[in-house]
Amino acid sequence: MYEKSFPNKRFKHTIQFLEKHISNTQTILDLGIVNPFSKIMQDHGYKVENTNGEDLDEDTSTILNSKAEVVTAFEIFEHLLSPYTVLKSIQADKLVASIPLKLWFSSAYRSKTDMLDRHYHEFEDWQFDWLLEKAGWKIIDRQKWTNPTKKIGIRPILRWFTPRYYIIYAERV
Repeated sequence: MYEKSFPNKRFKHTIQFLEKHISNTQTILDLGIVNPFSKIMQDHGYKVENTNGEDLDEDTSTILNSKAEVVTAFEIFEHLLSPYTVLKSIQADKLVASIPLKLWFSSAYRSKTDMLDRHYHEFEDWQFDWLLEKAGWKIIDRQKWTNPTKKIGIRPILRWFTPRYYIIYAERV
């Protein structure tokens, strides 16, 4: 069912995890601009508002002023210099967040054409857990999955066995 309606495995796993923990009657603030996954959440009945493209390292006013019951953050914390500040500023009591995991066989992502599209952090799962706990969140559930590619080579083979994405559901302590 999900295979044909989602552009990739990451979206399929993410919506399944979200539906497991968050009712579509709850309002969501999705960190980051409107994106393909925002649309998928709306298609599943979620009421979603997004941040407006502001630099969240510098301006957390949208987060501070949001009345949303849940915050989602899908592959955004690795782009921030200070994810701790953003995590502390969240007013909602529930958080669903995912990150790409640090891969021992691949260097951190850095776009050569887009100055904003780079990873300042690529976490190991324990590092992300620790960051969340330090920022006042208790992790209730977590999941990892791989991201295989159809390319040939050593790294593509390793991607079949090495988890690439990590998602958590947490509640404010």
